[in-house]
Amino acid sequence: MTYNFQSIALMTASVLTATLLTACSSLEERQIASGSFDYVKEQPGQKINIPDDVDSPHFNDAYKLPELGENAPKNAMGKDLSVLSPSLVLAVVSGSHIEEGSKNAIVWFDQVDDTLPLDTAVWNSLIRFLETEGIGVEMFDKDNQRLITDWMVMDESKDNKWYSWSKSERTVGQRFEFTLDKKPHGRTASLSVELVDYREKLDAQSTEITKAKDKRRNEVDVLNRVVKNYEFEAKVANVKRFRQIREGLQMDLGFDSDGEPAFVVDADYEITWPRLLLVLRKLGFDVKDYDKSNGLLFVKYNGAEEGWWSNIWSSDKNEMKLDTEEYRIKVVSVGKKTSITLLDDESNPFPVNKLTDLYPTFSKTMSADDLDI
Repeated sequence: MTYNFQSIALMTASVLTATLLTACSSLEERQIASGSFDYVKEQPGQKINIPDDVDSPHFNDAYKLPELGENAPKNAMGKDLSVLSPSLVLAVVSGSHIEEGSKNAIVWFDQVDDTLPLDTAVWNSLIRFLETEGIGVEMFDKDNQRLITDWMVMDESKDNKWYSWSKSERTVGQRFEFTLDKKPHGRTASLSVELVDYREKLDAQSTEITKAKDKRRNEVDVLNRVVKNYEFEAKVANVKRFRQIREGLQMDLGFDSDGEPAFVVDADYEITWPRLLLVLRKLGFDVKDYDKSNGLLFVKYNGAEEGWWSNIWSSDKNEMKLDTEEYRIKVVSVGKKTSITLLDDESNPFPVNKLTDLYPTFSKTMSADDLDI
């Protein structure tokens, strides 16, 4: 197929025209339907008057419009009717969800990390988000779980690119109120947001608009930004936590809070607990059951399991002087450190000399980087 210069020029002009028309559409124009709005001037039709001596025709109600509800925006017609799709709350954080059918800007969180109380974790993330965006806090009442932001100002004129054919001088300012509602058990909470103040100017000379055209959309948009930031922080924290677990942890001989001989790990409880599970498996322990909330592990020692390759090239064994039987392990947070107390099957602590004999093997495995299981 061949093209002459004239046909190429016509196609190029058509593409440029379409691009110009698309680029020149403003934000307001993208929110309304295209075409004529003459239909808003039409009056409802009258029913056909059927004479008494004539049979009434059969009417089909297949295309009959439903009656408007009491709370329907009856003036939302023509250019006042937004054709944008409804905004959806995005529950992207692990353990988060939304209520089916809810029309409010609200998201529910379940506690999945016991490092901080759930409400503290949510408020900390929200405040960090506001600080990052340069948004002030007008009021924060932690006791009543309420926060009101300062003005969030969006100036579209600053976002205009040199290659954009459309220019906008629209500025929007908004203030929001965030409310946290905890369940009595404290492990589930909802975060909701409400638009409390709104200011909009289409240009410097226009009259200020003080009522948002779509209040819920504005509320959902800011809530989704907050939730997205929460998700990002959670991912960063998990990566950091996994890296700490994989890295070696220093361990010393010491005593637990009851004065019993124990291993003391230089890491907090949330890091030590998963690291200990890796160490136990490496040393030949089978974890039969555990209760993390109470810091208890029920294990059975099966003896060190070394691969045939390591048996050939290394004489370093993880074998310990332990009988092949069941034991218990108590893990307790001690400030920024964690104590590990070894117990027999009747919960009697290991004596000092026995714990001292096991220490070199435990310490070496606990401090090994990139522990391979």
